[in-house]
Amino acid sequence: MNFIKEFREFAVKGNMFDMAIGIIIGAAFSTVVSSLVEDVLMPLLGMLTGGIDLSSQAIVLKEASETSEAVLISYGHFIQATLDFLLVAISLFLVISLINRLKRKAEDEKDESTPTPKDIELLTEIRDLLKK
Repeated sequence: MNFIKEFREFAVKGNMFDMAIGIIIGAAFSTVVSSLVEDVLMPLLGMLTGGIDLSSQAIVLKEASETSEAVLISYGHFIQATLDFLLVAISLFLVISLINRLKRKAEDEKDESTPTPKDIELLTEIRDLLKK
């Protein structure tokens, strides 16, 4: 019975639900960023590079025979994966920077609209009088 009680406490903790929501939103955000890279940035990069397909580039170490497949060093896949990673990282940086900028702007507007408490105003006046 103790196991069931402990499991129920674990399963209904707020932190676990927050983490689950974060993972689900992260997965959804991952598809958005992947789509941005694959559908928007990569076609532009392909147009700039003349449509070069790096993923097909490889060094043949051993030719294919009737009994075995070719042995390749597929450096093109590595270069393509590195390029995809860099584009995803830059895209994430730009999106998070935009979100942070909007968040800071909203906080600044909130701070400006908050009136200064009377005791702070009084202390400011006393400080100014003492300076004179």
